[in-house]
Amino acid sequence: MMNKVWIITKRELASFFDSLVAYVMIILFLGLSGTFTWLVGTNVFLIGQASMQVFYGIAFWSLFFFIPAITMRMIAEENKAGTIELLITKAVTDSQIVWGKFLASFILVVIALLCTLPYYITISQLGNIDDGAVIGGYLALMMLSASYISIGLFASSLTQNQIVAFLLAIFMGIFFQLLFDVMGNTTRGFFGELFHYLSMSSHFESMSRGVIDSRDLIYFGSIIGIGILLSQVMLSKRNWQS
Repeated sequence: MMNKVWIITKRELASFFDSLVAYVMIILFLGLSGTFTWLVGTNVFLIGQASMQVFYGIAFWSLFFFIPAITMRMIAEENKAGTIELLITKAVTDSQIVWGKFLASFILVVIALLCTLPYYITISQLGNIDDGAVIGGYLALMMLSASYISIGLFASSLTQNQIVAFLLAIFMGIFFQLLFDVMGNTTRGFFGELFHYLSMSSHFESMSRGVIDSRDLIYFGSIIGIGILLSQVMLSKRNWQS
C-alpha cells in the first residue's frame, strides 16, 4: 500500500516542480513572511526580543491562502480531465490516491518551512531564544498546514473547477481561522467553550508558545482525519456514479 501511495506522492511532487507551482509558492511565502518578519509592521527589531512569534503570526495567515492554491487542482483537475479513472483502473484505491496527494502537498509545505530556518539562525544570534517555543511553533505550522491540506483536498473533491475548489477551501477554512474564534469570544457557556475549542488560532497559539498539549494534537489530528475521510467518500461516490 505504502509503495503505491509513495508513487502517487512522487508524481504529484514532480508536477508541482514541473509546472513551477512549487517555486512560485516557496518564493512568495518566503518573500511575504520575510518582509513582515524583518522589515514591515511589528517586526523582529521593533519588538526587541529574540523570538519567532512575528514569523509564526505571518505564516499563520499566509499558509491559510497558499495551501488552498496548492490543493485546488489536486482532485478537481483529475476529475475534469478524467485521469482519476485511469488511476483507479491501475488497482489504486481511493484511500491511496488521497493519501498520496496529501503527502505531496504536505512535503511541499515542509520544504517551504525548512527554507525559513535561516530566520531562526539569525534571530538566535540576536539574543537568547526559546528553542522549545521554536520547535513548538514549527510543529504548530506543520499541523496547521496538514489540517488545511485535508480541508483543501475535500474542497477539491467536490468540484471539477479549480477556482471553485479554491473558494470552497477558503470558505471552510475561514470558520476555523477566524469565525469560531470570534464566536467563542462573544458567546458564553457551553457554546462559547465549543466555538473556542473549534478555533484553529487558539490551538495554534498554544503550540507556538512551546506548550505541546494532547488536546491540541487531538484537535489537529481530528481535522486531518475527517478531511481525508470526506475526500475519500466524495471520490468513491463520484467513481461509483461514473
